[in-house]
Amino acid sequence: MKTEVVKITDIRAQQAELARAGKILRGGGLVAFPTETVYGLGANGLDADACANIYAAKGRPSDNPLILHVADRAMVDTIAAEVPAMAEKLLAAFCPGPITLILRRKDIVPDRITGGLQTVGIRMPEHPVARAMIRAAGVPIAAPSANISGRPSPTTAASVLRDMDGRIPLILDGGPCHFGVESTIVDCTEPVATILRPGAITREMLAEVLGGVKLDPAIVGAKTVPKAPGMKYKHYAPDAPMTLLEGPAAKMLPAFRRQIRRLLGEGHRPGVLASTEVTAGLRDILPAERLMDYGPQGDLPTIASNIYEKLIACNDTDADILLGEGTTEQGLGLAIMNRLHKASGFHSIVI
Repeated sequence: MKTEVVKITDIRAQQAELARAGKILRGGGLVAFPTETVYGLGANGLDADACANIYAAKGRPSDNPLILHVADRAMVDTIAAEVPAMAEKLLAAFCPGPITLILRRKDIVPDRITGGLQTVGIRMPEHPVARAMIRAAGVPIAAPSANISGRPSPTTAASVLRDMDGRIPLILDGGPCHFGVESTIVDCTEPVATILRPGAITREMLAEVLGGVKLDPAIVGAKTVPKAPGMKYKHYAPDAPMTLLEGPAAKMLPAFRRQIRRLLGEGHRPGVLASTEVTAGLRDILPAERLMDYGPQGDLPTIASNIYEKLIACNDTDADILLGEGTTEQGLGLAIMNRLHKASGFHSIVI
């Protein structure tokens, strides 16, 4: 199969390209598309066989649920059996945007989408290309991230092509993603909302709207039955094993230097995923191609938008082991640390 990449720069002028994407989706095919979080790998969310193609293309476990992407509020009601008051508040406050709501599903939603659960994740993306594509398809679009399962999620069309070339017919290129980490997932089926996966809509933002919110134990490493995407123990992983260094920013550079000297002494080729400050301080002991700068310490939006592409870039080096720099778990930092913990298999050193 030849994979075509079509750059979308003007939705009004490129209705034919979007209509072609919609036709592929309605016909059971796959289309990769941009969102404000990461690129998604889409299929007709009401067609079980089409969604099976997603699992095949990604090598994704069949018990890992898929999110259904909708274009507007009316489409939510076609797939959700009920929309409780807390979900209505979240829809009003954050949609369209980087949030997914877990709601009880209607029978129209195939079991293959939900991993056998009676709930479904529903998201209304903010990216104009994503919403235009969903409208062109005329059905909810099931879409996980557009990468090989377990690897870092793509935030550019070029990264999608690396994993999906020859596996899917079409990639819509809408430019780099804005947020760079997947949507916040909130379970709205219990009396108190529960965050199943942190994202750009932070715990603090949710608490301001709802008055209270819980964190699912899987966020801190507990092994549970996955209720939503991204809840597997190890996820977003680069090829080389990674250890995360956690602690005060001021202690990071000395700690990295100690660990790198130890690894070099053991015959390793260490690579680093860290802040501008730390990578700058390691240029005398590591080659530049193994130093992945994800942004300044404390600049959480920059770190979030860069982290996946830098993890992917690690795979292009000869590093046989990686060291990653942790950050705060406040605000957007909770999502960043969730991804770093999953990428490292929760292997951390506290400094």
